[in-house]
Amino acid sequence: MGRLVPAVTRALDILELFLDGDGTLSAPDIVRRLQLPRTTVHELVTTLAARSYIVPVPGQPGRYRLGVRPYQLGSRYAEQLDLAAEGQQVARSVAETCDETVHVAILEGTDVIYIAKVDSTHAVRMVSAAGRRLPAHCTSVGKMLLASLPEPELAARVPDGAELVAMTPNSITDPVALRAALAGIRQRGIAVESRESNPDVSCVAAPVRDRTGQVVAALSISVPMIRWSDERRAELEQLAAKGAAELSERLGHRSAA
Repeated sequence: MGRLVPAVTRALDILELFLDGDGTLSAPDIVRRLQLPRTTVHELVTTLAARSYIVPVPGQPGRYRLGVRPYQLGSRYAEQLDLAAEGQQVARSVAETCDETVHVAILEGTDVIYIAKVDSTHAVRMVSAAGRRLPAHCTSVGKMLLASLPEPELAARVPDGAELVAMTPNSITDPVALRAALAGIRQRGIAVESRESNPDVSCVAAPVRDRTGQVVAALSISVPMIRWSDERRAELEQLAAKGAAELSERLGHRSAA
């Protein structure tokens, strides 16, 4: 675990003070409650106010309340909770239809984080869990999400000289080859991963969009190779697309007529 940054810790301590009392504080209040030097508190309060984390209370000189930024962060957190909850419900419905393992994942940096998972009832299952993080380029959900990024953002996350880790011998490790694969995914609207994150598993994935049309997640269906075939893949691609469309609709997305 990395070293904690004292200035960041103190700034967060100040913000957490607003959870108590009437939600307003003055600099002397903060000095007294946190036992910090006045100069330090003044600098931190000035910085937090400049970034809209706190704002002056009208008619009460020297007192502050929470600003719009904590509300925006809280709203984004709530959106992710909604996505996870709705994703779990849709994943369960898809899994009941195909009796295979279904995941919903989001992109963070160059990794995917699984936020929902429903297992198949078969004896051979996926060893995965909600909250697990994997390299995006090795998974169908990750490739779907990378393919949905604007080109400048994709180039920033995966530059030409990037070293891409291999999870199996089938993993894509060349950024140029990855971009070629992503171009095909954009064209088809479906991502396929064949034994790239697990030598015994293949997956298909489709994009999940929010009310603005932005891709915010991907839904995948994972299948052990013993149950994988071209016919099965085509069937699951349609089911993944249908499930992703349902989840998108739950998030407020309306597809073009």
